[in-house]
Amino acid sequence: MSAVEAFPAPAKINRMLRVVGQREDGYHLLQTVFQYLDLADTLEFHSLSAGHFHRSPELAGVPEEQDLCLRAARLLADETGCREGVAITLHKTLPMGGGLGGGSSDAATTLMVLNQLWGCGLKRPDLMQLGLRLGADVPVFLFGRSAWAEGIGERLQALPELSEPRFFLIHPGVSVQTAAIFRHPRLTRRHPPITISAFLAKAPTNTLEELVRQLYPAVDDCLRWMATAGLVEPMLTGSGACCFGRLGDGVEPENLLAGLPEGWRAWVVQGRNRHPLHDLVKD
Repeated sequence: MSAVEAFPAPAKINRMLRVVGQREDGYHLLQTVFQYLDLADTLEFHSLSAGHFHRSPELAGVPEEQDLCLRAARLLADETGCREGVAITLHKTLPMGGGLGGGSSDAATTLMVLNQLWGCGLKRPDLMQLGLRLGADVPVFLFGRSAWAEGIGERLQALPELSEPRFFLIHPGVSVQTAAIFRHPRLTRRHPPITISAFLAKAPTNTLEELVRQLYPAVDDCLRWMATAGLVEPMLTGSGACCFGRLGDGVEPENLLAGLPEGWRAWVVQGRNRHPLHDLVKD
């Protein structure tokens, strides 16, 4: 294997999220809707001798032994008996701790690309099982389509009818620790479950949002700013910190970007129901 082109690892948003229970092992039971965005990290893969794995550049706070890309590469090699090594160059666009699934998406892209480049021949369900061992959000990026998810996020059902609007996405300059949110004593853990038809018919909600707004004033400020700026149904994605809202009629994204508070980052993005590497893996 030699150097190849850069492969995308797209962001996701949660168009809806409900915590509906908790398992005895501590994992929370969810209902959520995942959709990809056309905003992405990119990864390049270069051949190394068998058993050697490396990622560059360094990421603050993420040692190589904890890096999801390298864990994905090692897991694929170990499970398939593949005698390859790889150097991964990660071009990071997605903010860490933003609720966009960046690390999980990077891991999924690593599994999909190396599965092809190494000739492992694993099909989508096999890769999804490997991905689940890396993290609950990894399988949705391997699934390849927008999805209704239940369980801990691993039970997926395609949602081809989901709209693909333009969103205004904001990172308000803070990083939210997902584990801390789910451990918090004030988190409501047993919201009533809903159906897909109810989600499609009603305004979406994220049941983590109230607690995150209380604990992170910057997120509360962001959602208030978005509401006054005319964005439609602004809400938190995942556990945050990123927030998104649809661009309504007459709302000019250039004006929003010009008026963005200091320390915030923002993007105009498009919802996508199909992962850009969907065809790399056979069902």
